[in-house]
Amino acid sequence: MTERSYDAVLFDLDGTLLNGDEVVGPENLAAVHRLRDEGVQVLIATGRSVDSTRSVVEEVGLEGPIVTFNGAVVWDYAENRAIEERTLNQRIVDRCHAYRRETGHMAMFMSTTNRLCLVPPDDPHHRALSGLSGVEYVDEARLESEQYIVRATFFADRGTDSASYAEHIQQFIKRPIYTTHFNLSILVRHRDSPFVVVDVHPPMLGKAEALRFLHDHHGIPASRVVAFGDADNDVPMLEHAGLGIAMGNADSAVQSIADRVIGDHTTTAIADTLNELFPA
Repeated sequence: MTERSYDAVLFDLDGTLLNGDEVVGPENLAAVHRLRDEGVQVLIATGRSVDSTRSVVEEVGLEGPIVTFNGAVVWDYAENRAIEERTLNQRIVDRCHAYRRETGHMAMFMSTTNRLCLVPPDDPHHRALSGLSGVEYVDEARLESEQYIVRATFFADRGTDSASYAEHIQQFIKRPIYTTHFNLSILVRHRDSPFVVVDVHPPMLGKAEALRFLHDHHGIPASRVVAFGDADNDVPMLEHAGLGIAMGNADSAVQSIADRVIGDHTTTAIADTLNELFPA
């Protein structure tokens, strides 16, 4: 057997492993299964919550832990428990609540297993939450009493200006945090949405936490990991992996930091690349 150059593969989900129908294409799925069966560590690193990642894990058939919430939670679906969990300290949570009250912006507060939000004020805000499973609409008192928050997510109608929105939130909070931001329109079901989204997480390495996890739990150094992604929140793992691969549908800024750019997420580009890097 040919000696492998890499021992693990990291996949983002939306815009990467998932195609335009939000499923894994059959050729790409077969390639992932082959690697798994041959002993390659295959790990998903996603910005999604534990709950919204579950169906994909079942489809892909991965039994190991999954890195969720952009690195804040490592969840073991087989044992239905968190292996690692980073939470926002109460001062940061309080500042998040102060920001939403001052601006009137919609905000969702998430523990590992709960998604809490005030009732959206109108139809556009309702639509911005469409596709999110497990959202619980609560009153102000319940929202502020939730503990062990791993992420606070803010929504605002700002066109495509998510970066300045994230900066504004950071300046208001004035505490060490890790943020990711994106235009909601990058998601298939929200193509016409005017909302931008900012996720506030505890201080951490973002999706590069997946590389640390592979090293700590499997002894695999980052240099022997291949990472696939398409968005800004994938940059930490693409930059630090031994081989960072951007999808053809990725933003130009993401492509510019990647070691390689392949076809987009609607093609068999992932399967073709895996078969090249891990020949049978």
